[in-house]
Amino acid sequence: MGALQDRLVDGLYGLGWAGVKKLPEPAAVALGRRIADTAWRRRGKSVLRLESNLARVVPQAGPEQLRELSRAGMRSYMRYWMESFRLPAMDPKRFGTDVAIKDDHILLDAIASGRGVIVALPHLANWDLAGAWVTGHLGVPFTTVAERLKPESLYDRFVAYRESLGMEVLPHSGGAAFGTLARRLRSGGLICLVADRDLSSSGIEVEFFGATARMPAGPALLAQQTGAALLPATLYYGDTPKLYGRIHPEVEVPGTGTRAEKTAAMTQAVADAFAGGIAEHPQDWHMLQRLWLDDLEERSA
Repeated sequence: MGALQDRLVDGLYGLGWAGVKKLPEPAAVALGRRIADTAWRRRGKSVLRLESNLARVVPQAGPEQLRELSRAGMRSYMRYWMESFRLPAMDPKRFGTDVAIKDDHILLDAIASGRGVIVALPHLANWDLAGAWVTGHLGVPFTTVAERLKPESLYDRFVAYRESLGMEVLPHSGGAAFGTLARRLRSGGLICLVADRDLSSSGIEVEFFGATARMPAGPALLAQQTGAALLPATLYYGDTPKLYGRIHPEVEVPGTGTRAEKTAAMTQAVADAFAGGIAEHPQDWHMLQRLWLDDLEERSA
């Protein structure tokens, strides 16, 4: 039954990749909104979890406002998928016109320095389109890490798709990824990591919207080990079809403290930058899973 389910899931994603990118853009937008609204009305586990997460981000919101916010959140989430399905067929010139990143000089200066650069992002808006902007518009290749998906053929589709956009994709499982990322940074390269959720034992506890969550130690550890610049980035959708974003100032390595203390302080600084971007555009934060430790404890109780 598992193998059959894997083939079914992979087939559905394959249809999405093949079908959506052939649709006229307005039709793809309308389809994404229809799917989002249908899922939102069904009030399944993912929608309820999104709503619960948003309640922490916007604690003053009442039930009706939260429902509207979660509907906007599902629309944003499906916009991400519709855009991502269409990315391989998009005119590369649009990566420059359809993406507007504030303070991109921080990124460009860091790349030009030759130190190596780590860009850390949360699950905001469309990080794949932002990656296409980096490779297609700036002309800068980068390395990233992807979680191994099941079925394996689905993971292979994701890797092939991202590599077609000029990204080097490493599997998340296993310890080899960290060493490869460190080598890329020491050679002056760029790596981009989605870094707002880590449920492993190596995750760093941070204060995030008034409660404790865990985020990956990797970005801070890599910056300490290689001397690379650690730059948080946040993204959002506006009222136009464009993707917007901001490169935040470098999170520097503290001058004193143990390695663990430095890692904790740097990861908290990254979390604070993420929180600022998420608070400004909560509907674009695609966090449909449990994140805070007290939510995880509640599930295991």
